[in-house]
Amino acid sequence: MEPLYQIKVTCSCCETVFHTSRVRPSFKKPVNTDTDFCAYYTTVNPDYYVVRVCPSCGFASTENFAERLTDRQKQAYNDKIGKQWQKRDYGGERGAADAMLSYKLALLSAQAIGEKDRVIAAVLHHIAWLYRYEGEVEQENRFLNFALDAYVRVFETERDSVSNARMMYLIGELNRRLGQYNEAVRWFGRVIQDKNITDAAMIRSCREQWQNMREEMNGKGIELPEEMLQSGT
Repeated sequence: MEPLYQIKVTCSCCETVFHTSRVRPSFKKPVNTDTDFCAYYTTVNPDYYVVRVCPSCGFASTENFAERLTDRQKQAYNDKIGKQWQKRDYGGERGAADAMLSYKLALLSAQAIGEKDRVIAAVLHHIAWLYRYEGEVEQENRFLNFALDAYVRVFETERDSVSNARMMYLIGELNRRLGQYNEAVRWFGRVIQDKNITDAAMIRSCREQWQNMREEMNGKGIELPEEMLQSGT
């Protein structure tokens, strides 16, 4: 069985109907997953096919984008990107370069139409993962920083409609990966200490990363924050 199959998509910007590839569920079993949920696969990478790119106008989106655009959003996209688009098709098999282009088109599209921060945060995070797959640490960290800022905005503005525990864990973990240990301690600690949070998996992950961070900081000779000195977590 081929790992890819085609689906039909209607562009929410220009209403062109086009086909794009997806990965069959049986091929979506990761062999390993990083602590910020970046997954690794032995065959085809499903992340390469998350973004749908309209070959006609270039509008790129994921399933998390708004289903319909207002006339103002369509005009904003066309003014900033659509007018410069040269028709090309990303609907077939994608390598790392095509996957990166599709995600960056999705980022530009989301910014042009003023998509929600949680959508933009996810796109930024995925771009960081694509750089991680290629071993480009500097660019990975650059986009992790962008994603972190977006996740914080999501937490501050949408906390009633998102998973607080998962969001706080992600904010803590991205801070840890970027060497911003004091901030990481603060966010992990909020999950561990908040009695209203009952997500056992996220609480356990925060405890594990808290302990990993203690070892990491000790190994680097970095002074532990006050919270770590006082806590036996």
